[in-house]
Amino acid sequence: MPYRKEETALEVAPKWEMSPTHEKPYQGITVPGVLMLLVSLPLIFFFGLGLLMMRGLVLVEPNESKAVLLFGRYRGTLRKTGFHWVNPFSAFRTVSLRARNFDSTKLKVNDQRGNPIEIAAVVVWRVKDTGQALFDVEQYESYVTVQTESAIRTTAAKHPYDAAGEGQVSLRGDSEEVNHELMKQLTERLSHAGVEVIEVRLSHLAYAPEIAGVMLRRQQAEAIIDARARIVEGAVSMVKLALDHLEQREIVALDDERKAALVSNLLVVLCSEHDTQPTIQTGV
Repeated sequence: MPYRKEETALEVAPKWEMSPTHEKPYQGITVPGVLMLLVSLPLIFFFGLGLLMMRGLVLVEPNESKAVLLFGRYRGTLRKTGFHWVNPFSAFRTVSLRARNFDSTKLKVNDQRGNPIEIAAVVVWRVKDTGQALFDVEQYESYVTVQTESAIRTTAAKHPYDAAGEGQVSLRGDSEEVNHELMKQLTERLSHAGVEVIEVRLSHLAYAPEIAGVMLRRQQAEAIIDARARIVEGAVSMVKLALDHLEQREIVALDDERKAALVSNLLVVLCSEHDTQPTIQTGV
């Protein structure tokens, strides 16, 4: 017996959303660490009370933050450098706030035209939000690595290695625009991990070895064509200038047939790759 239509309809699963954990200052009591150390030392032999109090001592170095957890609950972050004392039952997670360099490996991807290329980038980043870096992603260092490589692949696939025409953004010719686009992507991707992107730039860009020789010959051919076009354009201008001067100064009267012959000879002389050998005609 066939199922009824309403029984076969699939229920749409609710969209999973994560509640971001944003950094906040430590909300507990903070006491200078030196003072609590002096108090704890005499109490060491008093049922170990001094040892318990010494567990609350914490040292915060410059450009470093410590997330404070109390019974599994995030209580805030210590950023003020120095020697502090907090609740001895707290646990600490240390995060460095210093700027870091990530040099990606050479990735082999296809550009917009499908040509295999090798590309790599250098990313300068640092942790901006300690709460997000620790509790919203698993291992924020590896998160930066994976998202950076993904953004590089996406950017490389959107642009050709060399521009086919004017106004087209290419990976080789428009590095500033490519770096700006890559930084925009990384800023959006890494914001979920509390990471700030300071600088992004391409560090390596080349054709893949299997097509590097072919592409080199192609670039040489394009360069030769461009050079030939410039030579022909200049030669035509010089021939026109020569004919105009001959007519204005009335040096010699030329009919159409002789003009065609003169133009042909001048173009051969001006566009030739080798030195021309003049031929002198003498009357008998």
